[in-house]
Amino acid sequence: MVIVFALVALLVLSVLVAGNWWMWRRLFRDTTRAPGLVRRAGVVVIAGGWALTIGALVAERTGAPFWLQQVLAWPGFLWLALAMYLTLAILVGEVVRPLLRRWLERRARGREAAPEPRPEPVPAGVATATSPAGATAVTAPAGAATATTPAAEPAQGQPLTPASGATTAGPADPPPPSATGPSAASATPPDPAAPTRRLFVSRVIAGTAAAVAVGTVGYGTYGVLRGPRVKRVTVPLAKLPRAAHGYRIAVVSDIHLGPVLGRGFAQKVVDTINGTQPDLIAVVGDLVDGSVKDLGPAAAPLAGLRARHGAYFVTGNHEYFSGAEQWVEEVRRLGLRPLENARTELPHFDLAGVNDVAGKSEGQGPDFAKALDDRDRARACVLLAHQPVQIHDAVDHGVDLQLSGHTHGGQLWPGNLVAGLANPTLAGLERYGDTQLYVSRGAGAWGPPTRVGAESDITVIELASRQA
Repeated sequence: MVIVFALVALLVLSVLVAGNWWMWRRLFRDTTRAPGLVRRAGVVVIAGGWALTIGALVAERTGAPFWLQQVLAWPGFLWLALAMYLTLAILVGEVVRPLLRRWLERRARGREAAPEPRPEPVPAGVATATSPAGATAVTAPAGAATATTPAAEPAQGQPLTPASGATTAGPADPPPPSATGPSAASATPPDPAAPTRRLFVSRVIAGTAAAVAVGTVGYGTYGVLRGPRVKRVTVPLAKLPRAAHGYRIAVVSDIHLGPVLGRGFAQKVVDTINGTQPDLIAVVGDLVDGSVKDLGPAAAPLAGLRARHGAYFVTGNHEYFSGAEQWVEEVRRLGLRPLENARTELPHFDLAGVNDVAGKSEGQGPDFAKALDDRDRARACVLLAHQPVQIHDAVDHGVDLQLSGHTHGGQLWPGNLVAGLANPTLAGLERYGDTQLYVSRGAGAWGPPTRVGAESDITVIELASRQA
């Protein structure tokens, strides 16, 4: 088993090294003429970015001083998102590269094949007179003979020959090559400062890839920092009495307070939830990424949550990385009611909650029997469970509606493809037998404070009675 793990780790490391070398080549080596400052800067940027990412992950998991976590988190996690979209953009560029080069080559050949301008035609009967070397040619009237100025009078009986340096123009003489013709152009050496076609294509593709990646990450980060949007979903329940028709449950998951998203973000979440005027608030796990000592002040705004029937909390997997027992006590102090494998009877339905599956390692895993076995099944039941994979136990225990989070909707496209394979439902409402499952995309973000193709949300579930 250890050997298999080592081989997998080696394979992953090899892929990462090869991928980053390829990124450096496309962005820095192929866009420069020779080794120099730009290429060295590229090595520093890529290697330094990954060093910050690894440092941020290690600092968070090992409980490093919180100020160090904050210093490393922003650049480290943003580099993780940027490297991902740079890789995707460069991959697309590999498809565009040969097409762009062929287009430029065809365009260049078309210019070279263009016909040369023809010389002005000479009127019929006009002869050309040529003077000695250095003289200017003149034309004689029609019918006149062509004259050449001799260098000396020939002796009697000797043939007449042109003078040294003189030329004789006649009908049989080929015209002199044009000074602007192809031969002159080919004789002109290329400008060494002008980029070659290959260099030009590399710079265009690299520049476009960088702009697309930076723009994507920038917009996705802005979407998280501005706060989650409210989403409204109506869920009909067969057992819900007419009196509970229109009951509103505000569902929030995956807030992920930590070294990046702090007190200000928590206040935005609280204000958004209170603005929906819910009857009940359900916080379904992954509230924090850190200890109560470091993040207690960031979570303090949760004391301001307001709902007619209160606010309830269940643990997520990240609580078990952060001291779940301490956080359960902290949220209770803030006025939320933890449901640790427990159930409460509300006026019109039962509300139950189970611990996250990550709690098994600490002997605090989910216990559906404890939470649900002795209930009245004639009453509707709503279950809070962090991970969608818990739906199968919910079906077995006759739950009417399970509310979950955990998936982030994939958070960073195309991460939704991987998250979709690992979870029965990625986001939204689906039915499993007589049980319905709603999965929130979450309010915050883990790792990069960035979302692409998976907008953050707080969902208001409006229960509908089929008797109404």
